Amino acid sequence: MKANMRVQFAGIELMNPVIAASGTFGYGVEFEEIVSLRRIGGFVTKGISREPMPGNPPPRLIETAAGMINAIGLQNLGVERYIAEKLPAMRRYPTCAVIVNVFGYQVEDYIAVIERLNQAQGIAAYELNASCPNTRHGGITFGSSAEMLVDLVTRAKQATRRPVIVKLSPNVTSVPAMAQAAEGAGADALSLVNTFLALSIDVETRRSRLANTTGGLSGPAIKPIAVRMVWEAARAVKIPIIGLGGITTPEDAVEFMLAGATAVQVGTASYADPRATERIAQGLEHWCTRHHVSRVADLIGALDTSPRS
Repeated sequence: MKANMRVQFAGIELMNPVIAASGTFGYGVEFEEIVSLRRIGGFVTKGISREPMPGNPPPRLIETAAGMINAIGLQNLGVERYIAEKLPAMRRYPTCAVIVNVFGYQVEDYIAVIERLNQAQGIAAYELNASCPNTRHGGITFGSSAEMLVDLVTRAKQATRRPVIVKLSPNVTSVPAMAQAAEGAGADALSLVNTFLALSIDVETRRSRLANTTGGLSGPAIKPIAVRMVWEAARAVKIPIIGLGGITTPEDAVEFMLAGATAVQVGTASYADPRATERIAQGLEHWCTRHHVSRVADLIGALDTSPRS
């Protein structure tokens, strides 16, 4: 008997809980000849800003022992071109939820993007990027200050016509405290974690391997920490959580769900395998069937923490 793979969060129903993460799946349409967009729960766009952004100068992506460090800098074509050139094609895939990652240097930038996106059709939710470590202003600035995060989320909720997912930073003293701040300000859901601030040095030149000096570490190296942070946040808030950080296998997705995630995002794995999101979605269904899990939603928060005998 096939497992029921549908999950619901923040008023959104996904055909399965596997979503492609922001910054690793373009605007969705770039992957339609590689990935079956009808077989994944959804995807999150690249960070969309008020005006086009060129991103950081190269080199801006390097491989590490168990992942990668990136300093792309939120390169994107801006909200107007996104609506005109990218979003219309996604109407061919009504079962694939389109979540738009929204970025700004100031709160007013976020609001301007949201207000423009409100006029467009085919968007399921907004993911507020309050955690990118690869820009000098915005992003992580909001994610590291509870007061600023509350202001951003409050104003975004006032402006939006759609659910607001807040993407939290792991580069803070207390993820549960920031999760509670976002929830208190009206966030409909959370996604965590974003990348960890990192530095890689070329010992021959004594210079950083990235032009931006620092970047964000992602991939399998961060997964155990990300799972722990999802578990901590899930115990601190009542709103749903999307877990991400180093997911490369269906079993990784199961870990995040047992820790309390309602859905998961696949990011860095798509660089090595462009079909990773689809592969993990199918593999998760097979895992549920093999383990006699009739509803994937039953995995959410099902971590057994009882004393070992």
